[in-house]
Amino acid sequence: MIQAVGASAGIAIGKCFVLPNWEWELPEQRIDVADFAREFERVYEGIRTSKQEIQLIKAELEEVVGAEESNIFDAHLAILDDPVFMNEIQGIIQRQYKGAEAAVKEAIDHFVTMFDLLDDDYMKGRAMDIKDVGNRLLKHLLGAPEITLPQDTQPFILIARELSPSQAAHLNPKHVLGIVTLGGSVTSHSAIMARALGIPLIVGVEGKLETPIQTGDMVVMDGGEGKLFVDPDEETIRFYSDLQRKQAEAKGELSRIAGVKPETPDGKVLNLRANISSFKELEIALESGAQGVGLFRTEFLYMDRNRFPKEEEQFEVYKSVAEKLNGEPLTIRTLDIGGDKHLDYFELPEEDNPFLGYRAIRISLERTDLFKTQLRAILRASRYGKVKIMYPLVSSVDEVRSANAVLAQAKRELQEEGIPFDEQIKIGIMIEVPAAVMIADLLAQEVDFFSIGTNDLVQFTLAVDRMNESISHLYEPYHPSIVRMLKTTVEAAKRNGTTVGVCGELAGDPKALPIWLGLDVDEISMSSHSILQVKERLLRTSQHGSRKLVPQLLDCRTASEMIAALAEFKDEIDELPKR
Repeated sequence: MIQAVGASAGIAIGKCFVLPNWEWELPEQRIDVADFAREFERVYEGIRTSKQEIQLIKAELEEVVGAEESNIFDAHLAILDDPVFMNEIQGIIQRQYKGAEAAVKEAIDHFVTMFDLLDDDYMKGRAMDIKDVGNRLLKHLLGAPEITLPQDTQPFILIARELSPSQAAHLNPKHVLGIVTLGGSVTSHSAIMARALGIPLIVGVEGKLETPIQTGDMVVMDGGEGKLFVDPDEETIRFYSDLQRKQAEAKGELSRIAGVKPETPDGKVLNLRANISSFKELEIALESGAQGVGLFRTEFLYMDRNRFPKEEEQFEVYKSVAEKLNGEPLTIRTLDIGGDKHLDYFELPEEDNPFLGYRAIRISLERTDLFKTQLRAILRASRYGKVKIMYPLVSSVDEVRSANAVLAQAKRELQEEGIPFDEQIKIGIMIEVPAAVMIADLLAQEVDFFSIGTNDLVQFTLAVDRMNESISHLYEPYHPSIVRMLKTTVEAAKRNGTTVGVCGELAGDPKALPIWLGLDVDEISMSSHSILQVKERLLRTSQHGSRKLVPQLLDCRTASEMIAALAEFKDEIDELPKR
């Protein structure tokens, strides 16, 4: 068994197709000065052809995975339009008297090496984009055929050194059972697309294979756990075949409760909402019975493109989601970039601790032009549904008041322009830092609702970067300090008439459900694939029993004690008080 990194959940069993490396023999002859203009024109023509091809791929992909996911090719088009990329190629031709093909290859290698040296998964993903674009340009300069996947064979598991977004764009889930790459990361464009297509993916296998995988080899892969079996024995195949069947059956069984009201046996209704970043994810959420969207991550509208989205572009997306929800709430989080989320066209400062640095609401309050554009788009969309605005990473009352001042300005502008919007739109904040917890009573007087962002709250409370492999084991959502912070926040909200919800990974963990019932939160928001599992637990767990459990949890001294208390919790539904 090979342990790698799971990037897209699911089990796949089948024979492999190994994708050859996209490499060609390049002419190395020197050219004369008189040939410069001809080589420049060849590069320009290759760029024009590559752009046309990418635009065609983007259009085809949009029909399969939606507009948001297909927008990753805007980054590829931006590279081809980037004067720095072109200047590097021209400089190599002029300085080294190399032909167009050799100059393009050297430019690719230069930029890829530069990005690969950065200790940042996002920037490493951009190196893959440059390689993909450069290889496409090389293909046209050389007149080489594009490597394609077999379309007339039995479904296969794709093995590749790296999978470029261009190659991923042509994947057909009916043919590709799963994907294994030697390199790559969970944040790469290819991983995003695999998840959107529902194809299991394992990355980071390089250095862990004793012998190379060959086309035709039998493979079993678990994209959730990152486990890979090459030439597995019959027992392994049987085990994972049974697991695959059970997962499919369990998913089918759970789907039956998608339309059931999310209510405990003793009458507590806990709204189960979805975290989404695209329209495609919304459709999956609604199929799972989500009662609206508790977190719309708008930063994905800003990523993988060459400029900030205009007001009209944002408005159309927010409007479409609001209309699709048909009256269910839509909570839109304002731009949350920085930390591990970057924009190719917006340079952030180099920081020793980017998660504690220039990010989220801090950027919005400095770049009020960008902030107001987004707020105007959200306000305009608010007439089409039950839209709410949420500010991320708030740590002070001043930040809330400053954000609301920009919002008030946006409202005045729309009123003057005669553009309608919801005058009573609800405003909320994310509780993600300990400072916000400690002044939750003060913040509750400034806003209509809280959403506790458990991912960052755990990270900041425990001073643990969960992306740091050396200390990620210290990231513990069930640390005794966390449940105490949750209690403090919820009680402050309730005293001030502020509704309170929870989002993040902890919200989607069925094991944690008694905490939310016991604290009496109003809603929880989670990934779409978690909704039915949480609802199944909710339908058989009482608020009465959960309230009795909370004092026991507050007495726990360690995370293991708390996890054990939650595991041992037996809800005595028969002893419920009469409703």
